Amino acid sequence: MTFHVERIDHVVLRVRDLAAMVKFYESALGFRVERTLERLNLVQMRAGASLLDLVPGERPAAGAANMDHLCFRVTPFDRDEIVRRLAPFNISAGETVERYGAEGTGPSIYFHDPEGNQVELKGPAKSAPL
Repeated sequence: MTFHVERIDHVVLRVRDLAAMVKFYESALGFRVERTLERLNLVQMRAGASLLDLVPGERPAAGAANMDHLCFRVTPFDRDEIVRRLAPFNISAGETVERYGAEGTGPSIYFHDPEGNQVELKGPAKSAPL
């Protein structure tokens, strides 16, 4: 095995009332807004060593999940190895893109697990968080 999961980097939740949810996580759990991406209407909140990302979304149908995706921090980030590890499960990975995470900007790749959950694997940051 040439890479392993270290921890959860971030979770992205679709929320009905963005401002109210930001206030809840600030007040109830002590999270702080780390950065806001206006073009996506996304708020990234610091949750210890991880991030909680909140993005407005449609009200989920009864029983439907509101998680957009779950991101795991892996080391080292080796796209070829990730693709090889997913191939036996007939899962194809998306392109490798530089994305912001709990440690800052670094390489990441998306795929869907066998039940359709979107998963991101994120490598080490090349630039530190704000």
